[in-house]
Amino acid sequence: MSYRTRFGKDNSACDSGNAVEGSGSSKGPNEVSNDFDHEIAQLTKHRSRPHQLLSQDMPGKSRLLVSTMKMLVGRESNHSGRGRFSSADGCHVLSRYLPINGPWGVDESTSPAYVSQFSNDGLFFVAGFQGGHIKIYNVDKGWKVQKDILTKSLRWTITDTSLSPDQRYLVYASMTPTVNIVNVGSSMTESLANVTEIHEGLDFSVDGDEDEFGIFSVRFSTDGRELVAASSDASIYVYDLQANKVNLRIPAHSSDVNTVCFADETGHLIYSGSDDNLCKVWDRRCLITKGQAAGVLMGHLEGVTFLDSRGDGRYLISNGKDQTTKLWDIRKMSSRAMYTGQKYIYTGSSDHCVYIYDLVTGAQVARLNHHEGPVRDCSWHPLYPMLVSSSWDGTIARWEFPGDDQVPTLERPRARRRRGYYNY
Repeated sequence: MSYRTRFGKDNSACDSGNAVEGSGSSKGPNEVSNDFDHEIAQLTKHRSRPHQLLSQDMPGKSRLLVSTMKMLVGRESNHSGRGRFSSADGCHVLSRYLPINGPWGVDESTSPAYVSQFSNDGLFFVAGFQGGHIKIYNVDKGWKVQKDILTKSLRWTITDTSLSPDQRYLVYASMTPTVNIVNVGSSMTESLANVTEIHEGLDFSVDGDEDEFGIFSVRFSTDGRELVAASSDASIYVYDLQANKVNLRIPAHSSDVNTVCFADETGHLIYSGSDDNLCKVWDRRCLITKGQAAGVLMGHLEGVTFLDSRGDGRYLISNGKDQTTKLWDIRKMSSRAMYTGQKYIYTGSSDHCVYIYDLVTGAQVARLNHHEGPVRDCSWHPLYPMLVSSSWDGTIARWEFPGDDQVPTLERPRARRRRGYYNY
């Protein structure tokens, strides 16, 4: 489950104020909201509206769809005076296309695919399998395997991976206090841990802490200098890669912290989600004086499994074991106990499908059905109408906008024997 892409930044202050609890719209999933004064609707519309000189809007015709061909002609004629599309122009064009054609096979394994994600620029795609393999595919070179990584220190599964902003390093986590980092910018394709390449272990345990714990989620900061991690000991950790040590541990929740991420590019705000049913917002600038969360988002009835920031320090979405996806505005959180216009939210499901929803109305706009196991992760290309889903059936599948006559060819996964939960 994730936002379509990220944009913008907005700094938040330490003052939590007297805000009240808030979440997404109370309307049903198939009801179309008329409340377009809502800021999400306004921001989405504003950031995906074509330039007025390209669209040639006329009074009384502002609700009509603007022809993509007309916009292309306007761009070539330099109607806007820029000689190119603005970000909003590109948003408007791309938001009209959904990746519902397919799927095409990317890869297949006898081991469940557990995590997957595009790089920030869409050039690479990373997939992690429970059996201990991580593969990095070069999207622009026909999905050729750029790096085939055999992990080390694996317990049960790869719980998460994260590619550095400069795409030189990959970190991967498991149910241990150690996160491993490997140089994926090297020329070698095969990366066998500490045999063909060094996989350096980053120890997240704090001095004097003898309790064993596992890491469920790990993310690079925007500048690539830090890692933030969510753990089974109910804590959040921030690791300084230059100092090679943990520089912050936050006893964040009363149960497992399943998911964590930075709110924006400043790195000051951190979002976390836990099996205690809560999402929390942490402001690192205020932890020394307050020692507690800047806000708490209450609404899930069961544990929070994943969350993603819009990247603006205001909005995030969360996915829960209660089978709901929620949109939050952190300016309406309780102080007690998210370049396409971001038009869509998408999520994998335990019913083997991928669902795509309209961000503003909450309406389901597409249901992608192919996999024969739970869809553990899915990722939308940052620039193109392309989505890749990974499933416990062992397959990685690619979905695209039906803009050509290419016929998908995809073999069904081979039958395999059941494995135990723990593989060491």
